[in-house]
Formats: sequence, structure tokens, C-alpha cells
Amino acid sequence: MFKINHSIILNTCAILLCTITIISCQTTPKEELPPNIVWITSEDNSKHYLKLFDENGIATPNIESLAEHGLIFNRAFSNAPVCSVARSAIISGCYGPRIGAQFHRKIATVPMPDSLKMFPAYLREAGYYATNNSKEDYNINKTEGVWDESSKKASWRNRGENQPFFHVFNIGVSHESSMHFSAEDMETNTPETDQNSFEIQPNHPNTDLFKYTNALYRDKIREMDRQVGEIIKELKEDGRLDDTFIFYYGDHGGVLPGSKGYLYETGLHVPMVVHVPEKYKHLVNSPVGSSVNGFVSFIDLAPTVLNLAGIDIPKEIDGKAFLGKDINAEELNSRDETYSYADRFDEKYDMVRAVRKGKYKYIRNYQPFNFDGLMNNYRYKQLAYQEWQSLYDKGELNEIQSAFFENRAPEMLFDIDTDPYETKNLANDPEHKATLLDLRNRLNTWVKGMPDLSFYPEHHLIGEAFNNPVAFGQKHKKEIEKYIEIADLGLLNFREAENSITQALDSSDPWERYWAIIVCSSFGEQAIGMETTIREISSDDPELINKVRAAEFLGIVKKLDPSSVMTNALYTSEKPSEALLILNSIVLMNSSDYGYNFNIELDKISKVVAEDSEVMRRLEFLDIP
Repeated sequence: MFKINHSIILNTCAILLCTITIISCQTTPKEELPPNIVWITSEDNSKHYLKLFDENGIATPNIESLAEHGLIFNRAFSNAPVCSVARSAIISGCYGPRIGAQFHRKIATVPMPDSLKMFPAYLREAGYYATNNSKEDYNINKTEGVWDESSKKASWRNRGENQPFFHVFNIGVSHESSMHFSAEDMETNTPETDQNSFEIQPNHPNTDLFKYTNALYRDKIREMDRQVGEIIKELKEDGRLDDTFIFYYGDHGGVLPGSKGYLYETGLHVPMVVHVPEKYKHLVNSPVGSSVNGFVSFIDLAPTVLNLAGIDIPKEIDGKAFLGKDINAEELNSRDETYSYADRFDEKYDMVRAVRKGKYKYIRNYQPFNFDGLMNNYRYKQLAYQEWQSLYDKGELNEIQSAFFENRAPEMLFDIDTDPYETKNLANDPEHKATLLDLRNRLNTWVKGMPDLSFYPEHHLIGEAFNNPVAFGQKHKKEIEKYIEIADLGLLNFREAENSITQALDSSDPWERYWAIIVCSSFGEQAIGMETTIREISSDDPELINKVRAAEFLGIVKKLDPSSVMTNALYTSEKPSEALLILNSIVLMNSSDYGYNFNIELDKISKVVAEDSEVMRRLEFLDIP
């Protein structure tokens, strides 16, 4: 009988196993590390001032060098025209009015939507080293594990060996504050940019001051570009250019008057360039050195980074990836729609929504009597703003230049290709009726679909919704839809809307009454027949803000001096956000168009209200010591 030698069998098996292992190691490709990603964000820059995007801009050689080895995004948009709201969309991938992050400067912050994190946390979970140098400025409670470092010293260089990194670098040299110069500064500081080398945009007065401001701003962009070059140099020194995606973009529009804070193209349309590293060209379906004409916006940045990193995109994110696996160039270039929003900026309230589709831009002003130029203290630190206002008061501006200080139309429609500075409203042009209705319906579908929380006043949201804004919105979706329908009565002929407005004014729901009053103010003297009902609201409504809105209407139609009602409401309020909304109406009624006088006594204002920084700005403007 044959005897089995177990020792020989074991040795043979061991040899075979080693051989298989060696062969396997030789034939299986090494797993590719995910790419590094760097964001370079410049503050307060629309695309209009960089020659790469607009002939009226200046050369930015370092940004242009990124474009030579990457992609130029000709249609990149912020979803909001101001820092904190724009950055909230970036970090969350969500629309601000859906999650409660739409108010700048935050009085209260909101949590991230349930089961959703600020996106760098997902990168860190996947092994990335995530750093931010150094501005955050979100209206959202910071989730755990967002950054490995977030400071002025944060750097990718502190990561582990072979660890991929995501790094954000913020450049602040072009921030709005850089335009807060004095008349004396103008005498001693001559801009490098030739003051006759560009055109003044048509809605601005062509004065020496506006020329100087334009030139100085272009100087700041030149310095910004130099700083972009320094970051590129660091990556070169570290040997990281071939494996790092570099995104350059402006965090929203520029700082020249009527840009930052407004839903015009100069407030939203940003420059964006993405350097595509040699090693990861396969993650981009577009030819390097080409332009992308498809629309991308800030809610798309988070899913794009996650997609490039090979990380699943949470379904709760509103945005859509535009680079990385499974992104087709043809499909990307077919994208032609973006949405935007504007609410409170510091102490100034407004409520504007916009959709751009292709070359057409539709803007919905829900409170059209809140003219663009309504006082905002920080804006008006610019001498150019002050001069613009002064020239208007003197009657020295043309129709286009004067529009900033006059009531807006509830709806505005612009052809951006032929009218890039949005000076000719086509909303009442019969030839564009189909486009108007299409974009109006698109915007309504969007605000209802979120649903848009701004159809409640901010102070109500803070008290009732901010522990979970998304859940609150879903719970009250039908009510919000009703408020939207009431607000849209302002788009009808008054006689068509009259009965529905009357019903809403008599509603037991305070916010139906709220929107009905606003609609009446939008109609102005056409709604004079509502005077009796609105006068009763001004004296008897349980909501202070409804009393104020009612007095506002009566002031607009010159049927009541609103100062007593508004001042008493200010004295009664115990909430800074409510008091701010009251003060917004006071400033409007105090403006040159209405000229009502307010004798406000500081000691009658609640301490918690009077000590609020934004309230203090309003009181300072009203010359309340």
C-alpha cells in the first residue's frame, strides 16, 4: 500500500501558494489613490472683472495658467450674492431657504439636515486630510469631524504619508472692505490700473469717483491673482501639481455698487477655473484647455468633490456633480438652469428669488417697494454708493442709473446675451410672454418644492423652526404653498386678485394676513379700497409685524402717518430679528420717497433688542444716540 508522505505534500502546497501569491502581486495593478483637491476662493469677485471671462476685465496670468491645463467654466453661479449664505450652500450642498441658512449675518444658526454632514466630514471618513485656511462663515451649526485643521496656519503639508488631501484657501484682498477708502486716500493713492482702460457699466454714473473705484478694484483682483500664483508655486514645490485638482472661483459677485447683495449677474455670476492634473485626466470627460458652457452652481461643489474622491453622494444634497466618474461632457454642457435667493443682508431685509435658464433671467421681487438702494450701513461705507445716492437725490441720473433707488417691478425678465447688466425689463413685452410664463412656473415649482421657509418672517422661524428647519418645512408645506399663492396675487390684475386678497386679509392665519398686506403694498394706490380692513389690522392684529406691515401700506398710499404704529411696535418687541424687520419698514418710510419722521427714544426699546449689533446699525442710521 502506497504510503502518503505528509511532509512532502505540505512543502509542495507551501511552494504553490507562494508562487500564486507572487504571480498575483505581479499581475494585479496597484490601487490608485484618490486625487488631491485644492480650492482657491477669492472674496467678492464676479466674472465681469477678469479678462479671461470678460473683455472689460483685467489679465490674471496665474488663473489663466490654470485654465491652460484645465477647464474654464463660463456659466458658474453662486446661489446667493453674499458670503455666509453662499458658503452655507457650498458646505452643505443645499439651498439655503430649504434648510434655513438664507439670512446674512446670522442671528441664529441652524443644524444640518437630518442624516447629512458638512461634506469635508465624508472626505475625512474616507481617509482625506481636510484643511481650511481659514474663513468658514456658515449659517449652520458645525458638524463634528469637518476639518483636520481650520486656521490661518492650516496646510496640507501636515498630513500623513501618502494621505490624500482636500485644502481650501481663502483670499480676502478683494473683499468689499477694500473699497472703504476716503477722499484723502484718493489724493494719495493712485491705482495701478489705468482709469480710462475700461468701460463703466451702464447703470453707474460715469464719474471720476466711479472710475477710481473701478480701477482700485481691478488692482485688488491683480493682487488676488498674485496670491493664487503663490499657492500654485507651493504645490509645484511639493510635487503635487500632477495629482491635484485645483479649483479657483469667486465666492459670489463683486463689490461695485449694486453687485454684492443683489441677484443681478454682477452679484451671482462668478469666475471658475479647474486645473485638471495629468494623473487624473480620466476623471474628466472634457478636453483639457477647453471651456464648459453648462451651468454649475455652488450647491454642485460638494457633490463634485465627493464624486472626484470616489465617495457616494448623499441623496439629501440638492446639488449635482459636474466632474468625476460618470459625468458626461455632452450632458454637462446641456445643463442650462440655476436658482438663486436674497433675503436679509446684515440689517437690510428683502426677499428676492431668481431663475436663469439659458440666456434668460427671471427675477421675482416679492416686496417690490423695498427698492434696491434702501440703506445698508456697510454698503454705504463706499464713497461710490454715497455719490450714487447723492446724484439721484439731485436728479442728475438717467433712467437706467436711477432704477436702483426706485420701486422695482414684481417680475423682471432679462436677455443676458443682449443686456448683460440687466437694464431692460422684458416682463411686459408680449413677444416674451411665453418665456416669462415658463420661468415664472419654474421658479414657483422650485420655491414650493423646497419648500421656501422665507414665506415665514425670520423671527417666527427662529422661534418655531430652527431646531429642525427641514422637518418644519415639510410639516408646513401646504401652508407655505398657500402663502406663495397669496404672494403671487400681486402678479395679477388687481380686479382679478381683489376677492382673494380680501379673503386672505380676513384669514385666521397671521401669515396669510401678512402676505395679503404685502401684496396690497405692492399694488399701492390700486388697493386703496382695502384701507378700512388694513387700518383695523394696524391697530388690532395680535402680530406686531402685521401691525407694522399694515401701517407700511397706509404710509405708502398716504392715508396714515405710520410712525406711531411702527415706533410703538418697536418698543413692544423683545426679539432682535422682529425688531430688525420693524426697523426695515421704518427706514423705508423715512426714505426720501415717503419722508415720514420718527422720534425714537432709545430707553423705551427693550435692552436685548437695543444691544443687538444689527439693530444698532439701524438706530445709528436713524441718528438715535
